[in-house]
Amino acid sequence: MAVRCLLNESRAALQRWSPAFGGRNRANFGRHGANFGVASCSRPARRDPGETRTSSPTFGFLFDIDGVLLRGQYVIPAAKKAFQKLTDSRGQFCVPVAFVTNAGNCSRDGKAEELSDALGFKISPERVILCHSPLRLFHEFHDKCMLVSGQGPVAQNARDLGFRHIVTIEDVRKAFPLLDMVDQSQRPKELPRPTTDFPTIEGVILFGEPIRWETCLQLIIDVLLSNGNPGAELSTVPYPHLPVLACNMDLLWMAEAKMPRFGHGTFLLCLESIYKKMTGKELKYEALIGKPSTVTYRYAEHIIKQQMESHGWMPPLHHLYAVGDNPMADVYGANLYNRSLQAQAEVNVTAMAATTQGDECPEAGKDSAASLSCVPSCQSILVCTGVYNHHGDVPADCNVSMMETVFHGHRDFHFDPSLVEASHVVHDVDDAVELVFQKENWKRE
Repeated sequence: MAVRCLLNESRAALQRWSPAFGGRNRANFGRHGANFGVASCSRPARRDPGETRTSSPTFGFLFDIDGVLLRGQYVIPAAKKAFQKLTDSRGQFCVPVAFVTNAGNCSRDGKAEELSDALGFKISPERVILCHSPLRLFHEFHDKCMLVSGQGPVAQNARDLGFRHIVTIEDVRKAFPLLDMVDQSQRPKELPRPTTDFPTIEGVILFGEPIRWETCLQLIIDVLLSNGNPGAELSTVPYPHLPVLACNMDLLWMAEAKMPRFGHGTFLLCLESIYKKMTGKELKYEALIGKPSTVTYRYAEHIIKQQMESHGWMPPLHHLYAVGDNPMADVYGANLYNRSLQAQAEVNVTAMAATTQGDECPEAGKDSAASLSCVPSCQSILVCTGVYNHHGDVPADCNVSMMETVFHGHRDFHFDPSLVEASHVVHDVDDAVELVFQKENWKRE
């Protein structure tokens, strides 16, 4: 469902692969045609035990959670089978594993506990990467007064990430009760005294979908239009507006229901539309965090390498396998990161060649080739147990115009068919693990 139509058209070369990170410029991806090639889900052939190796792993798994391991609170049966292959008799992982989810309305400890209960063995919080986890690297905002939106322990999550001055939507609503007027039962019965000691807000963090959308949309817009002083009279619209850090761009996600549910991307779409309608200007993001942003995958690679080091798995990391159910988040993000890895490898080799130009040393060319081969790849594996529906996502008529497709990705990540073409499509996560073990010719010691 995440992709209604994917085409075999040839498009202009990719203009820019870096997503909206490190600035407010929108990512401008070119159109680059490709055949999606995932009309059905496959099951890998089972391994011949005599053809596997038992050395330290040079690969790692990045597992999505919703639609891959869980459907709401229910465990997908294939998940337990998969993790029996990934763990030893003590419940310890035999290969590097990280859980990369766009969930953001929870704590890392809470998500690890939820996974542990569901899968039946202990999962440490250090293996869990929530959509907001990379925000701990945004040190320039940690001392600013930040408005946080979402549900669950958003204020505590912000503090755990290093933010020291937090204001919640509820804090704003209580301080300025005349701003939240949609729900008539919440309107003040008497005119409140003006608030004079409320701190000036210096930025906004959107952790995940909130509960009362009308309240959050109204108050966030108020904060942006007042330059951080809600309740002030609007004179001119400040632009650029205050920095906005948004986590989780998923338009949809899969729970127990037969059809996908609204995700935080739907809330962002509402916020962007209202802001543009009121101001005539685009809402800009200081950063978009979570899949498919490359910053999330870079952070996940760091976690995988930490695991390899702590377990004494000395060989370099060669391959990352990202297993997910959403073409617009999991597949797009993994492929985008793989593209960035290969681009960086080319830059490194070019730089190395330039520094050795004119050098008669025959080893220079070998060093360049070795540098390229040591850069890990990130392969995407799409499963059919969540958002992706292999019966409905690919149209019968592949000559349908590009303009007639339905793009479920975020506004700032332009549609590129090659980025939603999964490296592999399998039925479920157990098949994904089996496929990787075959490709790596690996089994646990």
